[in-house]
Amino acid sequence: MGRKVRVEEDAEIDMTPMLDIVFIMLIFFIVTTVFVKEAGVNVNKPNGSLAVMPKNANIFIGITEDGDVWIDKRKVETDLVRSNLERLMAEQPSDVIIIQADKEAEHGVVIEVMDQIKAAGIDRISIATEGG
Repeated sequence: MGRKVRVEEDAEIDMTPMLDIVFIMLIFFIVTTVFVKEAGVNVNKPNGSLAVMPKNANIFIGITEDGDVWIDKRKVETDLVRSNLERLMAEQPSDVIIIQADKEAEHGVVIEVMDQIKAAGIDRISIATEGG
C-alpha cells in the first residue's frame, strides 16, 4: 500500500525587491535634501508685522548685540564675510541671504555685512524679524 507523502512548501515572500526600493528612495531623499547653513548663534530679532520667509533661503548670517558676525556656526571677522559667502555659494547656491541681526546690534556692523554680501555678488538680502 503505497502512501504518498505530501511535502508542504513554506510560502516565503522575497524581501529583496522591497529593500531595493527602500534604499533607492533613501538615497534619493538624501541627495535632494537642502541643507541650511545656519548662523550658529541665537539673537533677539526685532519685531515685524509683515515678515515673509523667502522660499529658497539657505544661508544665514547672525550678528550679535556685541557686533560679532557668525556664519555657518563659526565666528568670522566682518571683512571675511565675502570670502566665506563665496565658499558657501560654491557649495550650495542661494538667491537670498538672511541676516539675523540682534535688535541691539549697531547699524554700522549690519551695513558692513550687507556691503560684504553685495561684494560677493548677491543682490537679495533679507533681514530676519520676529512675528509676522
